[in-house]
Amino acid sequence: MRVAVAGCCHGELDKIYETLALAERRGPGPIDLLLCCGDFQAVRNEADLRCMAVPPKYRHMQTFYRYYSGEKKAPVLTIFIGGNHEASNHLQELPYGGWVAPNIYYLGLAGVVKYRGVRIGGISGIFKSHDYRKGHFECPPYNSATVRSIYHVRSIEVYKLKQLKQPMDIFLSHDWPRSIYHYGNKKQLLKTKSFFRQEVENNTLGSPAASELLEHLKPTYWFSAHLHVKFAALMQHQATDKEQTAKATKFLALDKCLPHRDFLQVLEIDHDSSAPDYLEYDNEWLAILRATNNLINVTARLWNMPENNGLHTRWDYSATEEAMNEVLEKLNHDLKVPCNFSVTTACYDPSKPQTQMQLVHRINPQTTEFCAKLGITDINVSLQKTKEEHHLCGEYEEQEEGESNDSGEDPSECNTDTSALSSVNPDEIMLDEEEEEDDSFVSTHSDMNTPSVEPSSDQASDFSASFSDVRILPGSMFVSSDDTLGSPVGREGSPGEAVESGDGKDLTEVPLKRLSDEHEPEQRKKIKRRNQAIYAAVDDDGAA
Repeated sequence: MRVAVAGCCHGELDKIYETLALAERRGPGPIDLLLCCGDFQAVRNEADLRCMAVPPKYRHMQTFYRYYSGEKKAPVLTIFIGGNHEASNHLQELPYGGWVAPNIYYLGLAGVVKYRGVRIGGISGIFKSHDYRKGHFECPPYNSATVRSIYHVRSIEVYKLKQLKQPMDIFLSHDWPRSIYHYGNKKQLLKTKSFFRQEVENNTLGSPAASELLEHLKPTYWFSAHLHVKFAALMQHQATDKEQTAKATKFLALDKCLPHRDFLQVLEIDHDSSAPDYLEYDNEWLAILRATNNLINVTARLWNMPENNGLHTRWDYSATEEAMNEVLEKLNHDLKVPCNFSVTTACYDPSKPQTQMQLVHRINPQTTEFCAKLGITDINVSLQKTKEEHHLCGEYEEQEEGESNDSGEDPSECNTDTSALSSVNPDEIMLDEEEEEDDSFVSTHSDMNTPSVEPSSDQASDFSASFSDVRILPGSMFVSSDDTLGSPVGREGSPGEAVESGDGKDLTEVPLKRLSDEHEPEQRKKIKRRNQAIYAAVDDDGAA
């Protein structure tokens, strides 16, 4: 089937679907599925905008609300994960996933589903070590700290995903797995994004949690976004005793949705022709959710996942055949994801702006139904109960601020992170509050730096061709066969003619991009991203 993958969406649904329609007219057939790698921005109204971690001048409604209200419907099944610029209060209603609009499905904090027999998993958010071992304690209205910590990946979600044993076809993350840049054309990456050099050389760019999942799951494809650059890599995994041949993961990161940017890729993915053409729950994943239900934590206290160290009576929560059969019984042997989307709040009305709309911590009926079927706990219900017991939600924020990295507890399982973009990346929004000190946690369990076998140039060539063979998009949107080899991208003679964007501009006309000086002093001032084209705003200093 034909699968389209998008990088950072930034609420530009209309433009993405228009580009897909263009691809369908140029290609061999319709697009069957769209996967979005975060910063989706499912903003329904003005209250949602206030929950998005961007400076106020970048908060714009974009077009999602039209799909939420029913004015428009997504023309293709769309599955997405959360990033670090989201309407966090909306996504928080669906911790286990659900429909944010008809035909648009959110995978949840972490999740696994199937479509036409293709198994698709994902994890939302970005990694920050100081929040990694906390529970999901945030709830609206958020303060200046929790509006950011709400989208930080938690160890419980990684732990659940590491219980999976069955093969994974596709996995989505917003930030890149750490070390993945060593398996592609690192030279070209640093030429395009020279300000990543220090972190790449120090092996601190990216998420160690995602790297751990990559090594465990070994999916056929792994798609990411976040760093606003197209990058392809091939990771050859080491064979285990049970595996007859070593597995390989084809990694692809994509840019943000803008003209002249590599934000979209169309792939041909093998699927089961006998499988249903609707979205299905994954039985193994549901069994793991049931097994780990008692591990739910809604406080900001640091804690460690169970492991085989003599301190826990149970540490293996993987799904047994018996557990998966119990799930099937509970669902009456029907794994179809119900089309049970419902509007839970007032939708934005351009003719009646409501700038003072109240923020409410909502319980979503989709989550209520899902939890009732499986017999698990709705995290939001637990949060509300805890809030009532303590009379105010802010107690947990106070705990968070009081728990520094030297709290005296055991170190995090994952290495220090700088996976929110490089502190000197001029292509990303920098919140003043996010300019934090370096984290200090060190891994005590695994070496993230040497997880797999480095590919040869021949392997890289074969891998890159696996993307370019199916490309039908304009030159600004596909992965070329040069991406992992270091030679210039040849735009002349590419399949198909140039495609114009909605404003009539030729998308293959790639303008020169400003690059940072690779040799600037380490003490350089941090730069804020200039994203006027996305957020329709001009910085106060008027810089480009």
